[in-house]
Amino acid sequence: MNEPSALRARASRAAAALVGVLAAATAAAAAPSGYAPIPAGSFASVLPGLDVGAPVEVAAFALRTEPVTEAEFLAFVTAHPQWRRDRAPRLLAEPRYLQHWPAAERIDPARAQWPVTSVSWFAARAYCESEQARLPTWHEWEYAAAADATRRDARTDPAWRERILGWYSRPNGDGPGAVGGEANAYGVRDLHGLVWEWVDDANALMVSADNREQGDPDRQKFCGAGALSMQDRDNYAVLMRIAMLSSLGGADVTSNLGFRCARSTSSGGTR
Repeated sequence: MNEPSALRARASRAAAALVGVLAAATAAAAAPSGYAPIPAGSFASVLPGLDVGAPVEVAAFALRTEPVTEAEFLAFVTAHPQWRRDRAPRLLAEPRYLQHWPAAERIDPARAQWPVTSVSWFAARAYCESEQARLPTWHEWEYAAAADATRRDARTDPAWRERILGWYSRPNGDGPGAVGGEANAYGVRDLHGLVWEWVDDANALMVSADNREQGDPDRQKFCGAGALSMQDRDNYAVLMRIAMLSSLGGADVTSNLGFRCARSTSSGGTR
């Protein structure tokens, strides 16, 4: 083999090896996050049920340990092209859906491990269904998010609340950064500090600044999750999250709203 041919052969082998490495890295980045078991329990929610003042009962479930990443959502869009930004119906995803991607099936490699954002409720729900899962309910999300690294309910700790409020007060800047923060007592990461997250019953969350409406049975009957109790002002960060979610429609997107999935737990496992 002459020298030019040998050089071309070596270059071809090197290119093939590089493609293999990149493919392996992409596959690893898109590998789905695990699910952590969340035991059943009751807690005082800022969004009470129909029986105002009573603890909310949460059945056992499993929650994704991290938000869905850009790489994971890219793998989903590639497998389900009806959810590409240029193909998703506008009834299910507004024009800003995935607007930050360089192309319909391409992400910025530097953001592969960032939480995916600019995703509609409908698209998030479809992704979770592809993992044989669903979006968590508000009470499930709030229940899991009340934990810190060692306690299942750290909400009475002023220092814990201050840290969370510190994140809410920071400007968006250049984006959230990669997933993988400190795990809480359940083994779940990044419930605070990266992005807001969709919940399954987002369109049933109602916020009222008028405490006179809190005991109105007709309001609770017709507003699904009931009226928001404004008495727990110490959990202002959670109240902000409810206010934001309640303002959105299912097709809406924002640049700081992502999601994670959940699975109901039964004696036969999770589903």
